[in-house]
Amino acid sequence: MSRKFTASKEQLRPDPRFGSKLVSKFINCLMYDGKKSVALKVFYDAMDLIEKRLPNDPPLEVFNRAIENVKPVIEVRSKRVGGATYQVPMQVNKTRQQTLSVRWLLMAAREKKGRPMAIKLADELMAAYNREGAAISRRENVHRMADANKAFAHFAW
Repeated sequence: MSRKFTASKEQLRPDPRFGSKLVSKFINCLMYDGKKSVALKVFYDAMDLIEKRLPNDPPLEVFNRAIENVKPVIEVRSKRVGGATYQVPMQVNKTRQQTLSVRWLLMAAREKKGRPMAIKLADELMAAYNREGAAISRRENVHRMADANKAFAHFAW
């Protein structure tokens, strides 16, 4: 039986400035049309802005805490039982938590219009660091949906 091949975990190199694989993953998700140098510049400009606005906190710590704050613990998944579809709350594994948090942060930053991406990204990361902003509200909505459908938890097998 063949396994799905994803090279991202084994072949992912740490980023040049911080030496973090999580930052490298985030930059890869930020990238459009294979323009990695543009994504690097946007991310590092956002980190410089965070460093200016929050001089007491290191920017990498702000980034890591923002990712941690956005990670969902539980989510709902559709389960078909006897002709009916139920929204069943289930635990989220570690890699999916990280993927969702990165995706939600980038989505929240991209939804804001009218400013450069580095500024929007810095604002969203600082908001997530302070447990506020669009990405955190997205996480709260997911948790609220899971809480509302707790009655169907027994379908999770």
